[in-house]
Amino acid sequence: MPDKIQKSEDEWRKQLSPEQFHVTREHGTERAFSGAHWDQKEPGVYNCICCGQALFSSETKFDSGTGWPSYWDPIAAENVATKSDRSWFTTRTEVHCSRCEGHLGHVFEDGPEPSGLRYCINSASLAFQPGHERSSEEKANSADND
Repeated sequence: MPDKIQKSEDEWRKQLSPEQFHVTREHGTERAFSGAHWDQKEPGVYNCICCGQALFSSETKFDSGTGWPSYWDPIAAENVATKSDRSWFTTRTEVHCSRCEGHLGHVFEDGPEPSGLRYCINSASLAFQPGHERSSEEKANSADND
């Protein structure tokens, strides 16, 4: 696993746009159907906007109808981490980047097979790398973690 990335609030503010900072560092949420990637259909990989770690592949992206990019599996289980989120008068499972702890969104248990999960992710937390398919090593690592 790559080394953790830690920066000061000022360093993150200099690197990120105001919306990216709000979503990733302040646990914000963009409006539904407003982000750059919610209806993206091009093949590629979605990386963390903060640190560049590969998070999700277009191969696992699906249209959830929610207005946010949704995936049924991360590229590698160790690239994302979760924790309990008790905001908004309910308990949800927050998803964040395991390397820089940037807030990505939430995961729900109402997704398609084979995982049954829906990683509901903010576009502002992602940088899209077009045309990059997952390597066989990435696919093998994902299969080993199932």
